[in-house]
Amino acid sequence: MALLPFAFEESVFEDEEEGGGTSRTGGPLASHYNARCCEPEWFCEQVECQDDLERMNIKKFRGDLAYKKQEFQKALQEYSSCLALVPSSNIAMRRDLKESQARCLAHLGKHEEALRIAENLRNGATNTDHLTAILNLQYAIYCLLEDIENVIGCLQRLISLHPFHPQTWNLLAKTYMSLLQFPVPLSGTKAPLWQGSGLIAGSFVCHRTQSQRKDDPLLCTIHTTDSFGSCVESQSVQRPVCIPGNSGPGSTTKRASLGDRRLKDICVYACASFVRARLLFQLMQLTQSSFALENNLKTQQEIEDKIRFFELEADNFSLMTEVMGEDLVPEKLKGEAQEEVKCFPAEALPSVMTASTLEFERKWFQKLQGCFPHMDCPT
Repeated sequence: MALLPFAFEESVFEDEEEGGGTSRTGGPLASHYNARCCEPEWFCEQVECQDDLERMNIKKFRGDLAYKKQEFQKALQEYSSCLALVPSSNIAMRRDLKESQARCLAHLGKHEEALRIAENLRNGATNTDHLTAILNLQYAIYCLLEDIENVIGCLQRLISLHPFHPQTWNLLAKTYMSLLQFPVPLSGTKAPLWQGSGLIAGSFVCHRTQSQRKDDPLLCTIHTTDSFGSCVESQSVQRPVCIPGNSGPGSTTKRASLGDRRLKDICVYACASFVRARLLFQLMQLTQSSFALENNLKTQQEIEDKIRFFELEADNFSLMTEVMGEDLVPEKLKGEAQEEVKCFPAEALPSVMTASTLEFERKWFQKLQGCFPHMDCPT
């Protein structure tokens, strides 16, 4: 039997000598590690400490707990006081705290301040991990603002960074579906989505309850550093149902403003994004088990139900599957999925953030243009 390629030092397996406390090689043995035992929420009590690192941790923990309890003003104060203690050399922690500040500000209704922090973080981004965190933050803020155009833009840029991430494709498809239900002009001006005392109900990004939900978009992280990370969806989208007399004249006006051709394109984009998400989830299930596999299969079933609404013929469905899965060769993906985070050099990062919706649609959906003239849009 071949020997395993391990090379441990013999001192690792040596017991401490009774009188010496040294290894056979003469070097000192490492002291035993004594884990620190703390009471739950110990950092909430008045803690006297002189160590700056300990003080930073205490304030950060307090801020995180306050955020979890939805005490956003208190959390903002803790994060701000913690940031004042962090040295300028600790870039990672400073970025984390600034992102936390932005999330609190967004919850407090100070969206412009939150977006300003996100923009400053973007200007200081040096790698794709930074950009992924920024896009997650912007996505969450725009969800609270009910700004569908920018929500779509954030999801498209995340896909440009992580093209093999199924949940982002799924979220993009759902957001396109919300446009089919309550279309708004995709222009530089933001159309108001308020109707009466609340938001137009039913839209993926436009539904809000009186109290903060546990699936708050600001608690949702679309990406992990793993290209096949997971995310808890903000909300699920049911098939849009138009009932005469309930949708009101405003919906018809907004729908007409997009034009029939644009609506047809969005319909194709939504279906194609669902197809791409389903293909990626199918690839993921090959390496999953237990609850992860169960959640995957459940999501696949939900996606299949949504695809069925489009009533695609078999040939058209095969064409869409082929186009959206051109790059999904399992042997090729083994390397690319692991290397995708490294595929953007630093000088190329700004182009990812400034890529337009038109460029994204041309890259991913151009081959589908004009292929589905009789496609049924589920509106």
